[in-house]
Amino acid sequence: MAGAGNPNWPRDLLARLRRYLPLKGVGTTAFISVFFVGYFHVLRSTAHEAVLMPVTALDDLVGFQPAALYVYVSLWVYVGLPPAIMRDLRELIAYGWWIAALCVAGLACFWFWPTAVPLHPVDTNLYPAYRLIQGLDAAGNACPSLHVATAAFSAVWLDRLLAEIGAGWRMRTINWTWFAAIAWSTMATKQHVALDVLAGILLALAFALPSLRLRAKEIA
Repeated sequence: MAGAGNPNWPRDLLARLRRYLPLKGVGTTAFISVFFVGYFHVLRSTAHEAVLMPVTALDDLVGFQPAALYVYVSLWVYVGLPPAIMRDLRELIAYGWWIAALCVAGLACFWFWPTAVPLHPVDTNLYPAYRLIQGLDAAGNACPSLHVATAAFSAVWLDRLLAEIGAGWRMRTINWTWFAAIAWSTMATKQHVALDVLAGILLALAFALPSLRLRAKEIA
């Protein structure tokens, strides 16, 4: 039931979560693993030297926030939510192809036009968790931010799925707030600048909107 008038939406949500649960868990884990294989391969062999991304007034406004790292890494939970609440196997597979295409497009950008953010040294003795993130986000993968792109793609799909089960405006607001927090965290951890975030959102929309239009035609 779509809309905000479904009092049974928690039950419907739980039923969706249980459907194909092992496949969803294994599939999401495998997808992320394969993505990182391609990600590190591209960063080791880009076509050109990385170009430094410009800093805007918004970047100056968003200062370094060590605690933002916890929001930053929450992406890996967030991206698993849309497939987790899908009930149709065909839709689940189609979703995987669409987000895979988004990731390939982002990696192609990194290979043909590698970019980097201005260096912001972090004292890893004070913030040891940043050792890991500095190792993952090497120069060459700044724009578009795939962190933001995958979060935005997930947010658009999750909003549609929540609307369909009648979860109401509160759950949908939580969804968009979580996405906004992830986008903010990419700048607050100084892993990306505002232009990377904007490019990531545009990349996500380029894949999310046609994927939902095609889905609407298939279920009409």
